[in-house]
Parts: sequence; C-alpha cells; structure tokens
Amino acid sequence: MTIETIGEHVTFQMHGDNVAIVTLNRPKQRNAINPDIAKALETIVARTEPDPNIRAVVLASSHETVFCAGADLAEVAKGNAGGMATEKGGFAGFVEQDRKTPWIAAIGGSAFAGGCEIILACDMIVASHEAKLGLPEVKRGLFAGGGGPYRLTRYMPRNIAIELLTTGDPLDAQRAYDYGMFNRLVEKADLLPSALTLAEAIACNAPMAVGETLNFAHQAFDLTESELQELSNQTFYKVLSSDDAKEGPRAFLEKRPPVWKGK
Repeated sequence: MTIETIGEHVTFQMHGDNVAIVTLNRPKQRNAINPDIAKALETIVARTEPDPNIRAVVLASSHETVFCAGADLAEVAKGNAGGMATEKGGFAGFVEQDRKTPWIAAIGGSAFAGGCEIILACDMIVASHEAKLGLPEVKRGLFAGGGGPYRLTRYMPRNIAIELLTTGDPLDAQRAYDYGMFNRLVEKADLLPSALTLAEAIACNAPMAVGETLNFAHQAFDLTESELQELSNQTFYKVLSSDDAKEGPRAFLEKRPPVWKGK
C-alpha cells in the first residue's frame, strides 16, 4: 500500500480498492491538533467525498497510547488558535464537515477534549480496551466548542452524558461500550483489523445507497417526524432511480457480486 503524507502530520493510504486509512501522525505532540492537521483533514474530506471508489474511511493514530490530545496548547499560546479550525470543517478541519462517506474512528488510547470531539464526529467507533475518552474542558474553565456537548448526549443516556460534561471526568472503554458508544471493543492487536473489517462490510454495498442513508441518519435528530418522512420519500425515489438500484436486484437474481457505479 502506498502511503501519502498530507501536510506534515497526516498520512493517507488505500486498503484495497474502496477503503481509505487516514492516520494522525504527530506522535511527539500526542497528535495534538495544529493548523497543519486541520488543513490536511479538510483536504482529505474534500478528496474522499466526491470519489465513488472510496466508500469508507478509517481514522487511526500512529501513537501507541494516545488517539489525539486535542488542541495544541503551544499553538494556542502563540496566538494560532484560529488556525486549528477551517471554514468548512470547523475544529481540526473535520468536526463540522458535511459528509456522506462513513468514517470509522479506531482508538487504542486516550481521546480527550478536541480528540474526543473528533471521534464523536465520526460515524462509528472501534476501540481497544485501553481506550479512554472525555471532555475535561470544565476543569479548566473552558467550553468544548467542537460539538462534544451535543454529540455526547446523542451517543449515550442523557443523564450520563451530562454527568461527564459537568464533571469533566474520563470514561473508560468498557463503560463506553456498555453505553453503546463503541461499535466494537477489541484487543489492541485487533484494533485496526477490526475497523477495516467493519469498513469493508460497508464498502461492499452500493455507495449511493450508503451515502444517502448516512445523510438521512445525520438529520434524524434535527427534523420533525413530518420533515423526516418527506425527506425519506425524496431519498427513496432518488436512490430507486439510480443505476445501482437496478444492478443490485439483477446481480442477486444472476447469483453474482454486484458491480456498483455509485450513481
């Protein structure tokens, strides 16, 4: 697999034909977000979104015990806090991105503050038993502004999320899994293989159908029942009119793997 470096601290590579692996690679700084990483992640989303051949993305870390330490406080001290967000992506160039390609976070260590907000912005999470996460901003008189407060309350029972938000205390992997935050909880050696297996299970499906389904799911908390039903009807007929909607039943009847076109 060819590994491409985007900026200075993020790598990009393909796993097979349809799954991309994006790796945060600033280990000396515990993958703390700086302007370079933010620009790189925004660039990668802009590349993967329109590409029908990239059907799932796994977001990983090169650090043995840390997924991401959040914002780089050294950059904040230099007055570069604004550079850690981009116009399209918000914090880390990622947390506010409008995406139809599923992203899976693979976390084998700690993900606090902005690092936690990045994984919450992903669509699925695979974690090892060593993973820890949390939003400790209140302990420092700050506010988690990268979507953490509203996403955490969607990932787990509301009262537990509020406890974590107001105490700033960390959450261990087993408890997070029990609350339904993680799709898989695995041994550390199995972390990336498990995330890739999940990505491959997505990638074998029709990309347009997956993208439109994900887009609909992203709006499930924000619209009324009637608005969701209207959007459901629109999405149904949009997907039904696609080439892939014809290919799927045809391949099933012919007992062969489907050949998706993504349109």
